[in-house]
Amino acid sequence: MPGNDLFEYAVLRVVPRVEREEFLNIGIILYCPKQKFLQTLFTLDEAKLTSLFPGIDIPELQQHLEAFRQIALGTHEGGPIGTLDTASRFRWLTATRSTVLQTSKVHPGFCGDPAAALQRLYNQLVL
Repeated sequence: MPGNDLFEYAVLRVVPRVEREEFLNIGIILYCPKQKFLQTLFTLDEAKLTSLFPGIDIPELQQHLEAFRQIALGTHEGGPIGTLDTASRFRWLTATRSTVLQTSKVHPGFCGDPAAALQRLYNQLVL
């Protein structure tokens, strides 16, 4: 299909107490290799987070989210991971981890405009 490129995405989640496996979807990471597109889109609803998870460290979470954003953008502020090629950065961002900031499994799709697909997925899965 012309104009439809394969993309992969994962949902970005806050998991304050890993042992309880409760989470709140806060964003999307989308990677489209053909268009060399890797971006994140997230919102940190502090009121919702603190009402669901009292005592969560919002400033620390904001720092982690900023690191994810910088790595996705491929900046030097993303540290050594931020300087890797796009595919490696996506794989690192979506690797399974047992921390407060996690991602879902990676899902595929097709799109002509990855930025529009990112916004659509964000609207459907986060908002």
